[in-house]
Amino acid sequence: MSVLVFAETHDNTFKKPALEAVFYGKKTASMLGTQCIALVLGDAANAAQLGKYGADKVLHLTDAALNSFDSQVYASVITQVAQTTGSDVVVLVHSAEGKAITGRVAVKLNAASVSGANSLPELSNGFTVAKSVYSGKAKVHYTLNSDNKVISIMGNSLPIEANGNDAPVESVSVNIPAARVKTTKVDRITGEVPLPEAEVVVSGGRGLKGPENWGILEDLGKVLGATMACSRPVADAHWRPHHEHVGQTGIAIRPNLYIAVGISGAIQHLAGVNNSKVIVVINKDPEAPFFKAADYGVCADLFDVVPKLTEAIKKFKAQH
Repeated sequence: MSVLVFAETHDNTFKKPALEAVFYGKKTASMLGTQCIALVLGDAANAAQLGKYGADKVLHLTDAALNSFDSQVYASVITQVAQTTGSDVVVLVHSAEGKAITGRVAVKLNAASVSGANSLPELSNGFTVAKSVYSGKAKVHYTLNSDNKVISIMGNSLPIEANGNDAPVESVSVNIPAARVKTTKVDRITGEVPLPEAEVVVSGGRGLKGPENWGILEDLGKVLGATMACSRPVADAHWRPHHEHVGQTGIAIRPNLYIAVGISGAIQHLAGVNNSKVIVVINKDPEAPFFKAADYGVCADLFDVVPKLTEAIKKFKAQH
């Protein structure tokens, strides 16, 4: 009995969601009175560091066949490792990769599964995991009654702590099936924190009137160390790149702070951002629906408010 965590890597490094998954796995393992095992597939630098986030040991498969993601191959390998280690709980990140393999692993292990969980399991009456539904308007609790369980967790669901030590790294032998898909090229956005991992997001809408005015938002984003985002109309108008589009039809995010500037707050946009811990809205329209979802709202002209906010934050940082 153990908890197995698949720790994703990108560009040979572990991003925040992978560390969150390991921390989640350790917390779950502690409640179950067992160990947390991290699994790393393909090239990765310093896999031992996962011990700082809770892994008791790390299994690292470095076969070149695993350097390119293939959902069928990864699902097969994770399943074999889970069976070899006697892991009855498997934890993954609810990322593009995690979404592609969570169901496959669950079927192979004949396991109950929950995708997109956002809280630790509750063990007082079985094994119950919660997740948000209806675009964050409600929460449902799933009781997993099977012997094996597969869980993918949403990013930024719980604060992580690096209070452990490097873990021993071991190899494991599995049968790696031949890939059916050949990856010829992978393009990733570099130089910024990806939106699903961002803790602070500054987002703009049509209220900015044009791409030439985006500089005031970028200035605010820089002083806050924020990732930039936008509404769908802005992306559709090619004011901003489509990878910045957040909302129901874009990227769903869960930052600690979401600042929406010049965005009315249509239901499709709210569906992708309403799991943010704190929402701040700046809009001159007092009837903007976003104000109903906001924790803090400023009803004023964004061209007056944003530069003053940026300067106030700069002054505060200089004094502290």
